[in-house]
Amino acid sequence: MEPLTLHFVHEQAGARFIPVGGREVVAGYGDVGAEYGAARDAVALHDASYREILRITGEDRASFLHGMVTQEVKNLPVGSAAYAAFITVKGAMVGDARILKRADDLLLDLEPGLGAKVREFLDKYLISEDAELHDGTPELGWLKLLGPRTAQVLAAVPGGPLEPPAPLSSRRATVAGQDVWLVGTALPGGLSGVDVLVPRAGLEAVWTALAQAGEAHGLKPLGFDALELVRVEAGVPRYGQDMVDTTIPLEANLTNAIAYNKGCYIGQEVIARATFRGHMNRKLAGLLLGEADVAPGTELRRGEKKVGWVTSVVRSPVKGQRVALGYVHRDSLEPGTELTLAGDAGTVTVAALPFTAAP
Repeated sequence: MEPLTLHFVHEQAGARFIPVGGREVVAGYGDVGAEYGAARDAVALHDASYREILRITGEDRASFLHGMVTQEVKNLPVGSAAYAAFITVKGAMVGDARILKRADDLLLDLEPGLGAKVREFLDKYLISEDAELHDGTPELGWLKLLGPRTAQVLAAVPGGPLEPPAPLSSRRATVAGQDVWLVGTALPGGLSGVDVLVPRAGLEAVWTALAQAGEAHGLKPLGFDALELVRVEAGVPRYGQDMVDTTIPLEANLTNAIAYNKGCYIGQEVIARATFRGHMNRKLAGLLLGEADVAPGTELRRGEKKVGWVTSVVRSPVKGQRVALGYVHRDSLEPGTELTLAGDAGTVTVAALPFTAAP
């Protein structure tokens, strides 16, 4: 397990650690409810430096990546970010990434454990283009501010005040003497924040500066367990949990990862056919579980027919019950549809996403 750069900082704060994708992650600091509450109602700070970064340089970097992902890259403005999927010629996912387009390179922000897989996929198609792939993880790391008071923290940080960028836009800044990038973020349901890209050698200084700036605004450190609560309530799938190498992006509701008017890319024909047909056989949906203790992978049935399975499960403070993400056959996607858990373990109800949407 690759340890966190800030392991000892988190250890001193009472952190509990878990592996995700072969990398060390802070699961939590002892009170998931308080961490979640800070993210929803104040501001929380998450060490996301376990995520992997692939850096692409060279004159042809944009045109090369443009042909490899579902998203627009060539015409993406410098300083912008975009969410994209990598898919095979059969339309199945290799992985997903947030792309940050800077003046001199492209950065791919990847789930832990995906770096080697995505690099191998890109290498296979990199033949004559002037583009080079570099592992950026040893040099760079992400810190995440999340919550409605993010702007107040950036206004109070030493070297500020700093303005939070709009979602999917970025700007350079200096925090605690470190040259950083601020990238705006937003989740379905209205929760927003800023991700801070930091030289790995400066992670401790920037973490400390942000934490101190947030003290007056209710900032709490945020562990992975609480972040998963926020993610599932927002209805956002995560590769490795809700998406695997047989998932087609449209099944996972990844319309925000697909540019329908761009040129050719690997797997485009499958996406075009599925879009023209107008439906997928199954799609990711919300599930209300009540108090049922359901494990990911549990089958969903309607009568005698298997109609899907569960992928992520959390206890939702918003819904006051356990909720899940899962794949459901298109004939059973209507919110309010009752499904049976395999083994007669109870019933669940299909719900619209995000769970945080107003009723």
